Amino acid sequence: MGVDESAGDGPGGAASPSLGAYASRAEIALHGVYEVSKVLATPARLEATLSNVLGVLSSFMDMHHGIIALLNADGMADVAVGCGWTEETAKHNFKRIPERAVGQIVTTKMPVVIENISKSPLFSGWWEAEWGHSAAMVSFIGVPIKVQDNVIGTITLDRVWDRHATFGMDQDVRFLVMIANLVGQTVRLHDAVGRDRERLMNEQRRLEKELLQVVKTEHEPRSLTIIGESEAIRTVIDKIRIVARSHSTVLLRGESGTGKELFARATHDLSPRRDGPFVKVNCAALPETMLESELFGHEKGAFTGALGQRKGRFELADEGTLFLDEIGEISPAFQAKLLRVLQEGEFERVGGMKTIKVNVRLVTATNKNLEEAVAKGEFRADLYYRINVVSILLPPLRSRPEDIGPLAREFLRRFNDEHGTALRLGGQATRLLRECGFPGNVRELENCIRRTATLAKNQELAIDDFACRHGECLSATLWRGAAGPELFNILPLEARPLPQPAPPAEPDPLACPQAETCRSLTNEAHLEREQLVLAMEATGWVQAKAARLLKLTPRQIGYALRKHNIPIKKF
Repeated sequence: MGVDESAGDGPGGAASPSLGAYASRAEIALHGVYEVSKVLATPARLEATLSNVLGVLSSFMDMHHGIIALLNADGMADVAVGCGWTEETAKHNFKRIPERAVGQIVTTKMPVVIENISKSPLFSGWWEAEWGHSAAMVSFIGVPIKVQDNVIGTITLDRVWDRHATFGMDQDVRFLVMIANLVGQTVRLHDAVGRDRERLMNEQRRLEKELLQVVKTEHEPRSLTIIGESEAIRTVIDKIRIVARSHSTVLLRGESGTGKELFARATHDLSPRRDGPFVKVNCAALPETMLESELFGHEKGAFTGALGQRKGRFELADEGTLFLDEIGEISPAFQAKLLRVLQEGEFERVGGMKTIKVNVRLVTATNKNLEEAVAKGEFRADLYYRINVVSILLPPLRSRPEDIGPLAREFLRRFNDEHGTALRLGGQATRLLRECGFPGNVRELENCIRRTATLAKNQELAIDDFACRHGECLSATLWRGAAGPELFNILPLEARPLPQPAPPAEPDPLACPQAETCRSLTNEAHLEREQLVLAMEATGWVQAKAARLLKLTPRQIGYALRKHNIPIKKF
């Protein structure tokens, strides 16, 4: 370790401190390590984290300037961070690195301490450029950042000694070495995360490339596989056929689960760009920093983990269609960046200077009220007008119940193909599904069919397969009609029937082609009502007690009472 140990009262030659002074400095160092560890544990960009570490060091070591430099495989500085780091000041930090001193630290893998840098050959030229003709006495401390005995960077700082301050060089070096060890582990972790992220991105791109290579015949476009014969869905498809012929931006609006991605794909397949790529991005699934890299790409070394150049989704979608799902969730800062691309058709990769022009047809989707977001200032008005060229509203499933039957049969067919089964959907079960609201729309219907088919005991799915067992609905949230959230068939089968009530009136055979089925359903409803009344009377019309007796929840008892129009008796 290069240390100037001249005698005197300078920073390296102060009189031996007392035991109390050592204890005081040890406490300060321990507190400093604690504060630095908190900074390193806070999720942030690596450069910002290192800059905050220097901010902590400046308050504990009276430093004037400080630089944390990270080296690449060739031993050259790849990252240089100072206090208050920004992207604009990054280049200036590289110029402030004392290259000779850093070179000695890397070569010897040991700290370097200089009491007066104006007299050291390691700072020849650098001293004059950094400090001019100042008469100040400036000391220097530099320590290596190691990972498994490999030097991956350095922490260097200089400070002015005014002959009144007392510095304990040995204690400061030990403190700085501890900080360097913490920084080294943090950098190693960032590199590991960056490599994993790059590997996952490469795998994602490989899978997307395979999907793009799937050949679609011109006579059987994907859009014709949209299932639905209702007037609402036919109107949407006809509108998409017209819009697809142009290059205008399309905004798909509708509730979650209405199939916005499927209709975006139909817009692409029916357009002149059908032979080009169809690239999709879920804007809500990615943080802002990652979303910018995903859409615009990045250059090698643009940020920690950017191990190579990568094309963004805009480049991958050139001459094709880019689908941005959940566009209403992007931040206002990123909205401005996206607006420029939509207006000019050009952008730069993250960390790059080259302007790239693309020809992309944009299709966006959201379930958010963009007009309200614009009024609140959460969404830029100019971006809203840019993406809302042609707006298409996708109808919820409850507004087209006639499509529920064909959709349910299609989902069951897919389940059979995947599992080698031959399940069928009964007519009564189909009628039951058509009465359900399905607030989750097509996605919830598919989950309902798959869940029921997984638990089915017979080849034909009947009403009982969709009913509730032990107070838990096995077939999703089957909300009955639009009048209110009354759960269908709320009482469990195991709770039926303790009494032997009088038989109900016979149904009219002419009112139902399947008289036996109608009679069975009427009998079940009558038994449910009688059992519910008996339970309420046995518990003094206390709903909580009746719920425990029937192994239900008080909420389910309330639904059942309203379903059977049973008035509550009060005593």
